[in-house]
Amino acid sequence: MRAMLTGAAIGVVLGGVAVGVSAGAWPDTKREDARMATYQQLDLFTEVLARAKADYVEEINEVEAIESAIDGMLSSLDPHSSFMSPSDFEAMQVTTSGEYGGLGIEVTMDEGFIKVVTPMDDTPADRAGIEPGDLISAINGKPIIGLGMDEAVRGMRGEAGTDLTVTILRRGVEPFDVELTREVIKPKSVNWRVVGEDIAYFRVTTFNERTTELLEDAADAARSELGSRPRGIVLDLRNNGGGLLDQAVTVTDMFLSGGEVVSTIGRRAGDVARFNARSGEVFRNVPIVVLVNNGSASASEIVAGALQDRGRATVLGVTSFGKGSVQTVIPLGGDRGAIRLTTARYYTPSGRSIQATGIEPDVEVAQRRMSEEDLEKLQRYSEVDLPNALNNENGDGRKLRHIPADMPPEGYEGDDYQLEKAIDLLQRGEVLASREPRAG
Repeated sequence: MRAMLTGAAIGVVLGGVAVGVSAGAWPDTKREDARMATYQQLDLFTEVLARAKADYVEEINEVEAIESAIDGMLSSLDPHSSFMSPSDFEAMQVTTSGEYGGLGIEVTMDEGFIKVVTPMDDTPADRAGIEPGDLISAINGKPIIGLGMDEAVRGMRGEAGTDLTVTILRRGVEPFDVELTREVIKPKSVNWRVVGEDIAYFRVTTFNERTTELLEDAADAARSELGSRPRGIVLDLRNNGGGLLDQAVTVTDMFLSGGEVVSTIGRRAGDVARFNARSGEVFRNVPIVVLVNNGSASASEIVAGALQDRGRATVLGVTSFGKGSVQTVIPLGGDRGAIRLTTARYYTPSGRSIQATGIEPDVEVAQRRMSEEDLEKLQRYSEVDLPNALNNENGDGRKLRHIPADMPPEGYEGDDYQLEKAIDLLQRGEVLASREPRAG
């Protein structure tokens, strides 16, 4: 089995700073003014907290109030930075590595609501018909306006077998309630099957600590059934909300032989990291189609962008979500939780930043017939639509949403039009096993 990349633990220590001016040196007045402004704002925060503690109609929990203030500061930077209390931090670790009681949905915040990025396959949310782009406005009748995302997620998680009701806002219909029963969510992040008689179909639903291992197992099973040269491969990343960067790299590595997968660039000139594939790949010279849609985000976009740029795969579907930033989880030490902080943007091998723009498919295909009303529904479902989202630093904008030319015909009764198109392209030999890499 391939070795997996390991993220380095990051600690931040803030020590005292002695500030002085040596003889003959001019003070940096601009820096001093900024420091003074910061001290004044901290004094303001202390005064407001003291006033609330003394005069609020009920006794306040100072710890929770300060944590909320910290979270508000971080979430004002961009939609993916936040504070995690000790319990939130523990829950995050469970989510990326194990199992938990919940509904099975990837979510983000949008104007005070919880927005569904994607329901996980075969989970309570998926079976109940919850869709990408749905807004959750209340849990068990209690509005979630004003709650942080982590607090709202805690409300949806709980012991398996317990019930809850979520209120859904969906464009074009009246708000409605969905009754759900929590289950043990143990994401099997990879599934596979044979399609079109001799094509290996791999569905990757999330990028957790087991994803590469499970994909390797699936590839071994596919080789046993189809041999080392199936007619083609379909790698389905639709509605995959992302996950761990190292898993995106190692999954991509399976389909490349050397060369760059992704690079990340932080705030400072020296904050550059490059991640490369090793030599050797599974299913060498077998054509690949990668399926994406507007629920494909983050780690999914790293994989799709790398295989597209390197000329290894044809991307089919509709433009992806457009989350081109990297979050680092920084433990605060002791029992103080952690912060999730956006620390870099990532770039595909050709040097593209897809922040706010998304991965545009080589072959654009809609999953279902669309009307102008459906198009309007999608207008608010991408990274660029989230509050405080980072701009694309190159000034690139997201391609205007439009109705794809290729969509199911009237009366279509199939199960998966995009997959059918991918199979058809592979069977007709219209997908090359390799082509010219995309120029930067």
